[in-house]
Amino acid sequence: MCTAITLQSVQKENFFGRTMDFSHPIEPGVFVIPKDYEWYSLATEKRYIDKYSFISMGQETDGMLGFFDGVNETGFAAAVLYFAGYAYYNLPIKDKEEIASLDFLHFILGRCSCIDDLKSLLKNVTIVGILDPVTRTAAPLHWIATDKSGKSVVIEQTEDGLEVIDNPIGVMANSPDFRWHITNLRNYMNISTTQQNEVYWGNVSLTPFGQGSGTMALPGGFTSPERFIRAAFLKSHVPVPKNSYETLITCFHIMNSLFIPKGIVLTDKGTYDYTKYVAFMNTNTCEYYFKTYNNNQILRACLWDHYRKSSKPIFLGSIASSV
Repeated sequence: MCTAITLQSVQKENFFGRTMDFSHPIEPGVFVIPKDYEWYSLATEKRYIDKYSFISMGQETDGMLGFFDGVNETGFAAAVLYFAGYAYYNLPIKDKEEIASLDFLHFILGRCSCIDDLKSLLKNVTIVGILDPVTRTAAPLHWIATDKSGKSVVIEQTEDGLEVIDNPIGVMANSPDFRWHITNLRNYMNISTTQQNEVYWGNVSLTPFGQGSGTMALPGGFTSPERFIRAAFLKSHVPVPKNSYETLITCFHIMNSLFIPKGIVLTDKGTYDYTKYVAFMNTNTCEYYFKTYNNNQILRACLWDHYRKSSKPIFLGSIASSV
């Protein structure tokens, strides 16, 4: 369970962020991956060299370094979300480069400078499922990406193949597939920021109780379709922020409506699925802002503060004690 959005300011600074909602214990930390970093995939036994440096939230488990979200030096940003019941990893591999699902975010952050780069890169790629060390399953995943221009896409691999789908609304949640979510928006066309007018049922006059009556149909639960609708409505109707500070604050205010408190969503295993952290990236400045479940203070890290040549990832610190 996660929700992601993009939001641009009047000055065209593009912010991108997400809630990390998860029921499994995780120990996220902030990493900087240096330019030209050479890494080895334990999943596919291949070596890669990153073209771009990036800053990311992730964790290392059993010798495997996996990432949840991040932004690279060119302003290309991406995040991974759960895609249960729809992700499909058993596609034919002929003439395709295999990329492990757990490596995919690292793979694109290290290679893509923009959405057009991503589309070109993925023409000859197939994603293969690998058991991850946290869930001990081939986690069903899909991805959202954006760049400085504000363009956004969703990457989904289903039984129909690997697709890069334009995302004009700049929102993503979990299952069902992205096209279903876009179609589902049409069920909520009556939601409005303005108030309902007086109506008559026969001779009976009906008037709103007060402000906010136009949003009565806005879903308030935490299922993926409800979160998608709520995020899409909020980000589409807030005033366009005037500058980067106002954009950042607006982003976190939107996510307050999507934040899942511990105890509200209980899994079949009896564990709590709740928001571990909320993070936003300024794709223009490569600044990373985040807050955690136990710490409501917004913390900052910037790629350029730690941009240097290194033969290994630069670990900036764990946020695990706060999630």
